[in-house]
Amino acid sequence: MTEQQTPGIRYKKLILTIFIGAACGLALAVVLHTNPLADWETERLKKICACVLLGLAVFVFAAFYDRWMVLPVELFHSRRLITRLAINDFKKRYAGSYMGVVWALLQPVVTVMMYWFVFDRIFKARSEMAAGGMDIPYVLFLTAGLVPWFYFQEALMNGTTALLEYNYLVKKVLFKISILPLIKILAATVIHVFFAGVCLVVAALYGYYPTVYTLQIFYYGFCEFFLVLAISYTTCAVVVFFRDLLQIISIVLQLGTWATPILWNIGMLDDRYKWIIKLNPMTYIVEGYRMSIYGEGWFWQHFYSSTYFWIFAVSVFLFGSLVFKRSKIHFADVL
Repeated sequence: MTEQQTPGIRYKKLILTIFIGAACGLALAVVLHTNPLADWETERLKKICACVLLGLAVFVFAAFYDRWMVLPVELFHSRRLITRLAINDFKKRYAGSYMGVVWALLQPVVTVMMYWFVFDRIFKARSEMAAGGMDIPYVLFLTAGLVPWFYFQEALMNGTTALLEYNYLVKKVLFKISILPLIKILAATVIHVFFAGVCLVVAALYGYYPTVYTLQIFYYGFCEFFLVLAISYTTCAVVVFFRDLLQIISIVLQLGTWATPILWNIGMLDDRYKWIIKLNPMTYIVEGYRMSIYGEGWFWQHFYSSTYFWIFAVSVFLFGSLVFKRSKIHFADVL
């Protein structure tokens, strides 16, 4: 029995060592990071808060390691099944239609053309006001913000309803239902990849060709994928018992369209209120997509925003995994 447990203990020590090492390295980077343009007192407060949060994260992760690692291990062992089911889920959406998956690829193109016609031809003056005096064409500014937002909307709703849609699989004893939200989110990712490609084409038409900074779109895409997956594990578990959550999410997403700088430029806000908008993790992603498509900057230059985002996203994922694990024994009875 001891010999069988040895590999598990060895992996646990390795993962904890990597996690603690990464946290210590990040804490050191926080301490050494300087921004000559920022207020010294504000910088010191940010550094103290970041180091405290990192220390708390290490303690909590080590204390609840055995509970939190169940979900990532299940997903890793089921990676091949997840890929097959995600492809089937994407194809199933358009099964029976004459054009099939062409409808999925056509929607982003029609969306971009509609915004181009409305904001670049009809309301050009008003769109420039909403952009806050930027030199970037408003239709490009808007499309770069809509690409990650549409993905977030679709992936979150699909991930939330995963257990309801696949309720016949939930009732199977041997099936690992933890992969279902991931399957739905991966299916939504296919359309997002094409939509992002359309956005790059629009940027090129306006003279903003891909550069080395464009590679960051993969980083921000992964950030959004991880964030929506983290949230979905909580929402998909709760919605089984509380169906009204779907309507609540729809309302929150409508409000989020305006609470996130998608239609407007965050530079228009007073500095006293910017931090409130930046608490929204989608602000980090939307601004990151824009920086990747037509900006000239790296994500690590926004050090505190990146640190906050990952602390928030990982915390949500750990919380969601606990909620999902404790609730799944009741799913079959309710569904």
